[in-house]
Amino acid sequence: MTGTVLVLGGRSEIGVAVAQRLAPSASTVVLAARRAGELALEAERVRAAAGKPLEVDTVEFDADHLGSHRALLDDVAARHGGIDVAVAAFGILGDQTRAETDAAHAAAIVHTDYLAQVHVLTDLAQRMRAQGSGTIVAYSSIAGTRVRRANYVYGSAKAGLDGFVSGLADALHGSGVRMVLVRPGFVIGRMTEGMTPAPLSTTPDAVADATVAAVRSARPTVEVWVPRRLRLLAAAFRVLPRAVWRRMPR
Repeated sequence: MTGTVLVLGGRSEIGVAVAQRLAPSASTVVLAARRAGELALEAERVRAAAGKPLEVDTVEFDADHLGSHRALLDDVAARHGGIDVAVAAFGILGDQTRAETDAAHAAAIVHTDYLAQVHVLTDLAQRMRAQGSGTIVAYSSIAGTRVRRANYVYGSAKAGLDGFVSGLADALHGSGVRMVLVRPGFVIGRMTEGMTPAPLSTTPDAVADATVAAVRSARPTVEVWVPRRLRLLAAAFRVLPRAVWRRMPR
């Protein structure tokens, strides 16, 4: 049994797809997002995937409101007997062109994609350490492997998050809490609609499949590239001359 699954970013394509795959073994799934009253479709998709009666709860979650994180986790744990799997599936892509001249927009991207993640992951780690068990899933990106000029604001947030989660995983070693770090390539979905897919692109379903396989593995810390060949591309990125690198597309 997976127990209680909390998806922070309950409207996210990847988050919902992960919830659907975990639903058959879960006792409860909690979808947390802004405008939680509008999550009926996502909740029904998760229930349908369970193949059994399943409680799917929807709760209000504003990732950018850092002061609300602890109360949300306390409420979910109190009502559902703890949190067994937490998936941090929220984030924004932002507008790189705007962010290069609009400091507030650049800060908003980094706030959501890095600071809010650090805050809620720290709260989750503290809670799961206290209960002596649990699995936390976080999403980095190929964009954070070596930050490109074409999307350096988003990429820098993902680079910071990748480093933070890698360190958090080491800090959690031996605590009974598992850390799963997923590094997808370009994900073809709502967030990237209208953009030209990059080499080794992936889909929300493929990312969800890899995530759930990692959640169900026995290893205490799991780092997943989606697709797997992306690890080789990331290694090649690191050795490209800077003059070539700065001309790389998004």
